[in-house]
Amino acid sequence: MASSETHYTLDRPEFDKPVKILIVVAPYYKDIADALVAGARAEIEAAGGTHETVEVPGALEVPTAIGIAERLSNFDGYVALGCVIRGETTHYDTVCNDSSRGITLLGLQGLCIGNGILTVETYEQARVRAAVDEQNKGGGAAAAALHLIALTRKWGAPRKGVGFQPARDEFQIAGDAKGPGTA
Repeated sequence: MASSETHYTLDRPEFDKPVKILIVVAPYYKDIADALVAGARAEIEAAGGTHETVEVPGALEVPTAIGIAERLSNFDGYVALGCVIRGETTHYDTVCNDSSRGITLLGLQGLCIGNGILTVETYEQARVRAAVDEQNKGGGAAAAALHLIALTRKWGAPRKGVGFQPARDEFQIAGDAKGPGTA
């Protein structure tokens, strides 16, 4: 059983200047979400960081909220929290896969995100994983975000984006009257 296993954890990163993190939580299972948030807040505060918390309707909205916050605010990193418990339909698979995929895609764009969205079979599995005095997955997600922020600061400012880059002005689409060689 996972709860009796021991795992290696990295030392908590240290920062020269303050870290500001947004915790985005889907509180569908409120008591599970509250435990995840408590673990995340404690880890961020232990590293000397500050945090804000916002709630969204469900796990599918977590990546969208993080994307919006990245465009419109000034957070160093993000913690994604929530819980999806398998039900009787395939909706579980959609929510688990798509929320994880959205978070991964944002991470590949350079966002520092710790994913603490639990995907479990039973409520008891969720309770054990969320509890601060048990597996503390909220704290683990915050630690992941903090480590990614530390790497970002270590390696400096981004030089260029990852993935698809839109055409620049000097490379217009064929037929555009303002393309190269036109007046």
